[in-house]
Amino acid sequence: MTTTTGGGTAATERLATFGAGCFWCVEAVLEQLDGVLDVQSGYMGGSVADPSYEQVCTGTTGHAEVVQVTFDPKIISLKEILEVFFTVHDPTTLNRQGADVGTQYRSVIFYRSEEQKTLAEQVIREIQKAKLWKAPIVTELVPFKAFCRAEDYHQEYYKKNPGQAYCRIVIEPKIKKFREHMKNSKLQKPNPK
Repeated sequence: MTTTTGGGTAATERLATFGAGCFWCVEAVLEQLDGVLDVQSGYMGGSVADPSYEQVCTGTTGHAEVVQVTFDPKIISLKEILEVFFTVHDPTTLNRQGADVGTQYRSVIFYRSEEQKTLAEQVIREIQKAKLWKAPIVTELVPFKAFCRAEDYHQEYYKKNPGQAYCRIVIEPKIKKFREHMKNSKLQKPNPK
């Protein structure tokens, strides 16, 4: 596992870190976006240095399953990524996404700058005003500290394990719904894998 800190200005402009339930699902969906260069699954927000998946699964480390997104701001803006983030999971359920329950599945944005925090707050206000969700958004906004990259077998999990039950039952329908929703959007990669 690798732990990284926020980095410099260039890294700040091109990195975003989110928790939205199971990182396998979030990674698989965000990889569909044009301008997203890389998505890494990992852990953040807890008190245990370099936690293992097994430790995080206990819900006692304080870490959330997250994805760290590297993106090209010339192709996709952070605002566009945030808008997708708020539509591909339920940001109104506290510590839960579907059958995944626990603080490790919380909805959270780890912001790297005041600009990222302000933008996230703006998107939340816009989504609440548009009444996209019936209940209030409970997504946490937390300062970025250190990203702990998850074990290798978690990276690109859906691509590597498309026949696995969780992938077929949970991730595949989520990607299909996302592609259908985005079919006329410039944000979807021309030839998503």
